[in-house]
Amino acid sequence: MYKDQIKNFNYALFGNPVNHSQSPKIHDYFSKQTEIFHIYKAINIPLNKFSLIVSNFFKNNIKGANVTSPFKKEAYFFSNKLTKRAKIAQSVNTLKKLNDSCILGDNTDGIGLLSDLNRLKFIKKNFSVLILGAGGAVKGVLLPILSLGCKVYILNRTFSNALKLVNQFNQYGNIQVFKKSDLKDSFFDLVINGVSRNIQFNSEIPIHLFSSKTFFYDMNYSSKNTYFIDYCIRLGSKYISDGTGMLVFQAAYSFLNWHNILPKTDYIINILNKK
Repeated sequence: MYKDQIKNFNYALFGNPVNHSQSPKIHDYFSKQTEIFHIYKAINIPLNKFSLIVSNFFKNNIKGANVTSPFKKEAYFFSNKLTKRAKIAQSVNTLKKLNDSCILGDNTDGIGLLSDLNRLKFIKKNFSVLILGAGGAVKGVLLPILSLGCKVYILNRTFSNALKLVNQFNQYGNIQVFKKSDLKDSFFDLVINGVSRNIQFNSEIPIHLFSSKTFFYDMNYSSKNTYFIDYCIRLGSKYISDGTGMLVFQAAYSFLNWHNILPKTDYIINILNKK
């Protein structure tokens, strides 16, 4: 089955599941906009077959790929060469075939998120930021946020995983595991949800540390509201966004990696949001 699919495209998204992904549609917009022939398809990979199947794709005519959950860590080890941001994150969402013996691993999640936060005016230097989750998605976005001088708190159900993440990134900025005693007399400027859209995290969130000016951003996207978005609506929050913009921006920077052209994004975000 996979060999037959190889003939029909030269770029792909690998994940499990991927049936909900908007990435093929986004890359079709990029291809038409830039007039670069760029056929892109989503491929569902069995959980224990990532390296084997992806290796076979790259041995044939595939030139590059995006990687989504749950394979970003595997893609990091799969890569022969890494960009600086991928090496720091220890997580890869973009693969590029440099030659028959070398695959470059990159991570465009961070620049994708930061680009969308800037578009929305959801972030400024030195913001106090609460991030929910400590998985691969969060690893990919921490560096640019810390680079702005933001003070980052990690809230995760498993304390040890949050602590590992803090130890991994504490050399790059002000980051710590969230404790209930933190920020007694102040509020978070921004809350970012990096937990799967299917997981309810609500009972863990410290409501008393939110204000009417707090921004809420869900890295997930869906045709229906995620648990996190619904929760923010119930809170009466004024400033809420899902991760549609992040998805488009990270795809644009993957396209830049492959073709040395950064496509326009705003009109695509507007189209997806309307739908």
